[in-house]
Amino acid sequence: QVQLVESGGGLVQAGGSLRLSCAASGRIFSINAMGWYRQAPGKQRELVAGITSGGSTNYADSVKGRFTISRDNAKNTVYLQMNSLKPEDTAVYYCNAEVIQHSWSAYRYDYWGQGTQVTVSS
Repeated sequence: QVQLVESGGGLVQAGGSLRLSCAASGRIFSINAMGWYRQAPGKQRELVAGITSGGSTNYADSVKGRFTISRDNAKNTVYLQMNSLKPEDTAVYYCNAEVIQHSWSAYRYDYWGQGTQVTVSS
């Protein structure tokens, strides 16, 4: 069993910054892609940023230039540095990880964090 524990959410004024972190623990052989998603009220969950095990990244157009995703493979942790926050960034942010739990199987288990609220005031 794997748990993803998120931290760093909170309240911030427009233009401010927050840094989210997500640490995976439990039965882990390796972690492939990790990512951050968000879901605002009345909207579907969307990918904010993703990062591969090798460090390649991709971002939603709406956050390019403002957000930076990174990871520490030794710590099984992914981060999301959010700068120049806007009210439209307000959402519940979820961490996701594709986890390989056994050395003998390449099956990737999909795990999600519980979500952390990010609220940006104008």
